[in-house]
Amino acid sequence: MSTAEIEDVWDDEDPEEEVAEAGDVPVERMRIELSARQEPLRIDKFVMNRLEGATRNKIQQAIEEGSVLVNDKIVKTNYRVRPHDVIVVFETRKPESQEVIPENIPLNITYEDDDLLIINKPAGMVVHPGCGNYTGTLVNGLSYYLQQEQVDLENLSRVGLVHRIDKDTTGLVVVGKKERAMSLLAAQFKKHTVHRRYIALVWGDLAEDEGTIQVNIGRNLRFRKIMDAFPDGDYGKDAITHYKVLERFNYVTLVELRLETGRTHQIRVHMKYIGHPLFGDGTYGGDRIVKGTVFNKYKQFIDNCFSILTRQALHAKELGFTHPETNEWMQFDSELPDDMKEVIEKWRSYTGGMTKQLREKLDNM
Repeated sequence: MSTAEIEDVWDDEDPEEEVAEAGDVPVERMRIELSARQEPLRIDKFVMNRLEGATRNKIQQAIEEGSVLVNDKIVKTNYRVRPHDVIVVFETRKPESQEVIPENIPLNITYEDDDLLIINKPAGMVVHPGCGNYTGTLVNGLSYYLQQEQVDLENLSRVGLVHRIDKDTTGLVVVGKKERAMSLLAAQFKKHTVHRRYIALVWGDLAEDEGTIQVNIGRNLRFRKIMDAFPDGDYGKDAITHYKVLERFNYVTLVELRLETGRTHQIRVHMKYIGHPLFGDGTYGGDRIVKGTVFNKYKQFIDNCFSILTRQALHAKELGFTHPETNEWMQFDSELPDDMKEVIEKWRSYTGGMTKQLREKLDNM
């Protein structure tokens, strides 16, 4: 697998990555509202005439990628502009610096051999340097660690990273220590043969004990730094998440989630789409009371939980794959972090102390 192919895997197989971590941040380059006298003109030609140095091929590619919106909607390249249309053009800017600074950052290494590393990432650690996060990332720490082991970093793209989990998601990440290992691991992600099991606490009481969410995911059409679900399949990339209920706490539910694909923010977007955002997820509506009562004691209980778990309740618990050299199946497991365990135990105590009659009464309020 070539470096270019690894780049493709990185873009497509990207479970729960903060958009800004990659360093590719969509920003608004042009916004214009057409006058009442605007004559019909193909959108690609119109934009090309307005943007200095833009070629028609580049404009057409941007339109196909959803980076040109007309009235907050994606259009085709043959769309003809009309009076009063509002046209917005986005561009993706790279971070100011691509240099990775090695830093002596403690790494929680679960497993290591000559070909790969398994790291249990803590909450709050960005995986890859990007806009506003050039130091203190997992890659900075990896760069230092691998240098001490005399790994040839100049010939190891992305410092061995094959996939990412986002800043406030905890759990397992695999890193290739050699280009061959990285390529073979990337191929497994691309073919969806990697086992990934997450544990999450979500709002609400799921109707079914298990199920599958299959809805396209792409950038939100107005707020380009977050993702959105597109059930009509007319935008974004296909995304499949399998879920299973582990424990019910009436107002929240503990679930396991298995990724068949790995789109950016996939679990967070899919759970929001079905009405069960992750507990504490400020980006997708989980940092407020979504399900519950109007009692002040309940509100205080939720505030206490949010003070303990200051992020989305999501942990990458299991990771399994075929070893790139031995061809043996390897599977790793990690404990839930303390903040999630404490909040789950609080919910267990809170709802376990209620009588069935009281729970039914509260449900009907």
